[in-house]
Amino acid sequence: MTTPRRLLLVNGPNLNLLGTREPDIYGSATLADVEELTARTAAARGFEVRTVQSNHEGVLLDAIHDAREDCSGIVINPGGLTHTSVVLRDALSAVALPVAEVHISDVASREPFRHHSYIADVAIVHVVGEGVAGYATATERLIAVITGQTDN
Repeated sequence: MTTPRRLLLVNGPNLNLLGTREPDIYGSATLADVEELTARTAAARGFEVRTVQSNHEGVLLDAIHDAREDCSGIVINPGGLTHTSVVLRDALSAVALPVAEVHISDVASREPFRHHSYIADVAIVHVVGEGVAGYATATERLIAVITGQTDN
């Protein structure tokens, strides 16, 4: 069986507000910009991207579960669920796909409650504080791992 050349891009709660939500922290790029950047980055390496954004945890869980069928990895910005959701962490672990965790802001330099990530131990790639460009970095690094071009 060949490895699918598709990634799932997951964006959690409130990321639909990118471009207008606290632009001093998150910048002016929109969710559509993030999705386009990720798709363009993946396409340059021969991969396609399926995207999901939801403010509802169950929708994200279902998308992650479905990724087992036709994806070879997951790029995820869980938003606030990073710091609260054991079930999101468990879903990522259960599907046994390589995961890249990305955050637009440097969560370690923000409020103390943002310092812990339930996702960190299941992700093999971590990109934090690079702004929206971090999605491209995370995508490139994840594809490199999937294709065996690094031991990241």
